[in-house]
Amino acid sequence: MTSSDAGASALDPEGRTEGRGSRPPAPGRDGGAPGSPRREVAPGIVQHDVEAINARERRALYVGRKKIHPKRARGTFRTLKWIIMAVTLGIYYALPWLRWDRGPHLPDQAFLIDFANQRLLIFGIEIWAQEFYFVTGILLLAALGLFLVTSIAGRVWCGYTCPQTVWTDLMIAVERFWQGDRNARLRLDKKPWGFEKIWKKGATHLTWLAIAVATGGAFVFYFRDAPILMGEFLDGTAPTIAWVFLGVFSFTTYMLGGIAREQVCIYMCPWPRIQGAMLDRDSLLITYREWRGEPRGPHKKGETWEGRGDCIDCKQCVVVCPMGIDIRDGPQLECIQCALCIDACNEIMERVGRPRGLIAYDTYHNVDAGEDVSQRRVRLIRPRTLLYAGAMALVAVLMLIGLAARTTLEVNVLRDRNPLFVRLSDGGIRNGYTVKILNKRHDTRSFRLSITGLDGARLAALGYEGQAEPRIPVVTDDLRAVRVFVSLPADRVRALGRDVVPLRFVVTDLVDGTRAMRETTFRMPKR
Repeated sequence: MTSSDAGASALDPEGRTEGRGSRPPAPGRDGGAPGSPRREVAPGIVQHDVEAINARERRALYVGRKKIHPKRARGTFRTLKWIIMAVTLGIYYALPWLRWDRGPHLPDQAFLIDFANQRLLIFGIEIWAQEFYFVTGILLLAALGLFLVTSIAGRVWCGYTCPQTVWTDLMIAVERFWQGDRNARLRLDKKPWGFEKIWKKGATHLTWLAIAVATGGAFVFYFRDAPILMGEFLDGTAPTIAWVFLGVFSFTTYMLGGIAREQVCIYMCPWPRIQGAMLDRDSLLITYREWRGEPRGPHKKGETWEGRGDCIDCKQCVVVCPMGIDIRDGPQLECIQCALCIDACNEIMERVGRPRGLIAYDTYHNVDAGEDVSQRRVRLIRPRTLLYAGAMALVAVLMLIGLAARTTLEVNVLRDRNPLFVRLSDGGIRNGYTVKILNKRHDTRSFRLSITGLDGARLAALGYEGQAEPRIPVVTDDLRAVRVFVSLPADRVRALGRDVVPLRFVVTDLVDGTRAMRETTFRMPKR
């Protein structure tokens, strides 16, 4: 089965793998020699000499890549894509440079993945390594949100906000800037290597590399203070690991966005093979309305539109598609729901005086209803979407409860395992522990360490000799480990008559009285 076969099977809930109303395309293929005969399909509109990638009539198990030269589209959805590209790229490049005052001696980068201190800083929220379940919650929300959006409108994440799509759009815009629109790029590719081809191709790839380096650099800034690391890059003193990852991220951006392009979406990404499980008959998908478009064919000036479809077979929908497919072949794995074919088709419909919407976001239910307006519907609220929305709400509530219940003080106790206990010269027993106190506040605090649950026991901490309940300072956002010994006199050992006794360590904030406790055990010789 080819990728398009698999896509049709996955996307159609009724298992209809055949495209609707397709016609064999005109001879030639994308990248063919410009200037070859092209027929006029309507006054002032000629048919493009282009073959859809992996068209239904010519699918093969193994085929070499055919380079796609997307034509620039104009319209509502193309404008929306430009806006989303500007917003997402702006956020990506600007976020590491935003500042957020957390107090003295703390990073002031608004978003920082702080590996050195094992924490994630997101504006006023700090997520420590032991709180990684919050990151899991964020990923769950993102996944469920993707499921919800897909069940409503198909693969729109891929078409508008996926990083691969955003950077590929940017790279194609650069290519178009230096080499011209589709026809000009086709002519340039067919020319022998000369000055014009070298400088235009060279300028394109140099610009791609500059974008890739900026992209890789911006991503590295998420892991260390951006102004400091930028200065280190400029004077050559940045850590080796920063240079390595800058190179890796730059290379992958250049390759995936500039060179591989649609191959990533078709072959590398697993999402198109998964999304079919989230679709149903009421999911809005990019759809060619066969009932209105067929039979298709050229239309001459003065001819009636009676007894024929609105599609004039101009193939504008094919040449603007970044995946190189023909949406008239029906649902396909390659389609990323970017809707550029809608913009292209709407423009043609206006030029030939026909209603817009021959290609549109529509559902299988409405396609089957055809011209029967009474049967058409759009159901955004249905069991599938309610399930995903409910799951998102549940995860969000659990995360909010977890955030609200977070403490600013945590304590962990590790008891010595070798030896389990030490017998003292007076017959008493001593156990050793390592007490770790985590101060999540943005100022230095002092904490009192005490024990409960073991009458007669004495507490001693290294560095705090002579203090029955040592007072331990911990600087802001830091973990302090203290070596502690608990001793039990001989008479209390005999009185207990057990080899394992529960013990509780209590850490108290001396400023506001916040307490944190940790249960452990006190070990003695077996009776």
